[in-house]
Amino acid sequence: MTTPAPVPLAQSSTAQASWRYTHTAMLLHWIIAVLVIGNVVLGLSADSLPDDWVRPVIDTHKSIGITVLCLVLLRILWRVSHRAAAVAGRLSGLGTAAAHVAHFVLYLLMIGLPLSGWLHDSAWKDAATHPMRLFNLFPWPRIGYVTRLDPALKESLHDRFGAPHAWLGYALYAMLLMHVGGALKHQWIDRKSVLKRMVP
Repeated sequence: MTTPAPVPLAQSSTAQASWRYTHTAMLLHWIIAVLVIGNVVLGLSADSLPDDWVRPVIDTHKSIGITVLCLVLLRILWRVSHRAAAVAGRLSGLGTAAAHVAHFVLYLLMIGLPLSGWLHDSAWKDAATHPMRLFNLFPWPRIGYVTRLDPALKESLHDRFGAPHAWLGYALYAMLLMHVGGALKHQWIDRKSVLKRMVP
């Protein structure tokens, strides 16, 4: 019986490094994850809060949404400028394809959700008298084209943008549950050690 030749240490280390995400990608992933989960809590709890809490919570919700949008765009720029972590051998062909589709949909939702919220807020009838401030530290612009529209049209658009913002939110919640559930399945049931890819 032939004994397999040992894999050189340097080759093994290189393979492991190519399978793991970069530290920058890991940092962006976990910051975005924490912010998204926090914003989910704020968004779902706003209606049940005392009246004097609602406006500060909504303002924080907006600030987190804009921050997530910027970080996701930064994450995409990092992704296209750096080699992606390899998945070959860790998942089946179908599993790899499903992971790619899920990540693509997650990115679409993490861009579309804050954009729809930004449009929704820009069409708010009281936007002119309530300037938007990012975490109450500095001004953040609303979308100029929307703010300059006729007030009656803005009121209509405010409602129209609000509906997709809500539905995109529910879609993101569902995708997050699937993402986490899939990662845990691969880790604990399939024994694929996928969590090591995104943990420093």
